[in-house]
Amino acid sequence: MTTSFKSIPVIDVGPLVVKGDDLNMGQDAGVGEVVKQLNQACRETGFFYVKGHGVPESLIKEVRDVTHKFFELPYDEKLKIKMTPATGYRGYQKIEENITKGVPDLQEAVDATRPCKLQSIYEGVYQTLHRQFSCVLENIQYFLRHFYLSRKIMRGIALALGGSADKFEGERGGDAFWVMRLVGYPGISTPNCQNNDIGCGIHTDYGLLTLINQDDDITALEVRNLSGEWIPATPIPGTFVCNIGDMLKIWSNGLYEATLHRVINNSPKYRVCVAYFYEPNFDTIVEPLEM
Repeated sequence: MTTSFKSIPVIDVGPLVVKGDDLNMGQDAGVGEVVKQLNQACRETGFFYVKGHGVPESLIKEVRDVTHKFFELPYDEKLKIKMTPATGYRGYQKIEENITKGVPDLQEAVDATRPCKLQSIYEGVYQTLHRQFSCVLENIQYFLRHFYLSRKIMRGIALALGGSADKFEGERGGDAFWVMRLVGYPGISTPNCQNNDIGCGIHTDYGLLTLINQDDDITALEVRNLSGEWIPATPIPGTFVCNIGDMLKIWSNGLYEATLHRVINNSPKYRVCVAYFYEPNFDTIVEPLEM
């Protein structure tokens, strides 16, 4: 269960990144320390910053820059990749089209997902997405690095729960699904305005693990502690914000709790973040596990 934490911990996952391909990595002292910190963070905050992840800062910034440029396009241009049922709910969502608990969010976004068995139905939207985001989508390293980083963090969490490093793989997550969501949050439009509308309402993430690449100069993401206080996830350059989701709560038998969070952009500047959601296999059954 989460606690009345006052700050979000920073975890250097470097040893896990280096040793993470070895299923016997738990015997390494450096990995053991990372596992200990992951266990504490997942029990107490549900959120942590990840450093030592190995993703180049230049690539992290490039993806944010491309996201900014897309949202600066004319509305009609963005609508060329509009999200619809026919696209498998991939593509562009206009401002206030996303709903959280019945309330429209002050955000616009683009969703892309790992192709699944129904890929042929959605080829059109992927071709259009490719034209809009070619410099990101062609750089497969961004996806691969997030995929393998997420898997290594999940291996560390499996060890923290007392299981084998690959406990969450195989028929559970060996062929993991993922979603990447590029999100734009307008800044305050009126100079004298004190508070903006909710960019993303209070919620928990439904999946396993989320990695957030956020603008370095705007604090908008907030995490709620057990006392009901909102703790800012102030950007730390060179890190990702990582949080656990509802499916990991189930797999851990409730030992780890997904933490409520929200986004409010009270800056006059437009803010973007790129969220990578790491999930189990697309067709797996999620139920409590014996660890």
